Amino acid sequence: MDFLKKDLVIFDLDGTLAPSKSAMDPEMGTLLVSLLQKKKVAIISGGGYPQFETQMLRMMPHTSTGLSNLYLLPTSGTRFLAWKGSWVEQYAENLTEREKKDILSNLDWSFKVAGYEKPIKTFGPAVEDRGSQITFSALGQEAPLDLKTAWDPDRTKRERIAVILREKIPAFDVRLGGTTSIDITRKGVNKAYGIHKLEQYLSIPIEHMVFVGDALFHGGNDYPAKATGVDCIQVTGPEETQKLIQGWVA
Repeated sequence: MDFLKKDLVIFDLDGTLAPSKSAMDPEMGTLLVSLLQKKKVAIISGGGYPQFETQMLRMMPHTSTGLSNLYLLPTSGTRFLAWKGSWVEQYAENLTEREKKDILSNLDWSFKVAGYEKPIKTFGPAVEDRGSQITFSALGQEAPLDLKTAWDPDRTKRERIAVILREKIPAFDVRLGGTTSIDITRKGVNKAYGIHKLEQYLSIPIEHMVFVGDALFHGGNDYPAKATGVDCIQVTGPEETQKLIQGWVA
């Protein structure tokens, strides 16, 4: 891949720029600002916009020039925000109340069929309505990283639930996210959808983009990006991403 020919760099957030549901390292924030002087940058994550604020935006030295080159796609690309003096939403593929009810009732049913036992203690809500996405986080959104990492290291607990859920609600995408989450959106409204929206909005062809994520394997929440034909780089975590950006801005 010739990075000089890339006009847009797209990053996943959790596990790629920052540890799961945790703040990005300040050095990563500085590197992103440096990258924004050279390229346009987009962040696509299963998290909602408030998560973008706490995990990423607060850790970046703010410059108006840099922010004008930054694009945010929360909730797996079901939303798109651009900087116009403030963050302005360009679209939101919100679920209807009926769709949400259908998802939530079948999620509950899938727990029972899968034999899922809810943890005795959770940290914050386990099921969150993000408007355009329903997210299940087994230990809660605010659980400590060490507990989340240990809960489902081989993804089997969540995959058992997800397989059942996919059969019950085929009109929706059901994907594993982060370390303890399952993200549910309308069918086809995922990270691939977000990338194509970037293509239209920025008039940048796919071959001039690169996507960086930690879950590009089949079933991972970054996997839909591959369907667009974009060049993809698999990383093992924020440390590897940091080295990648350091090479690009050098």
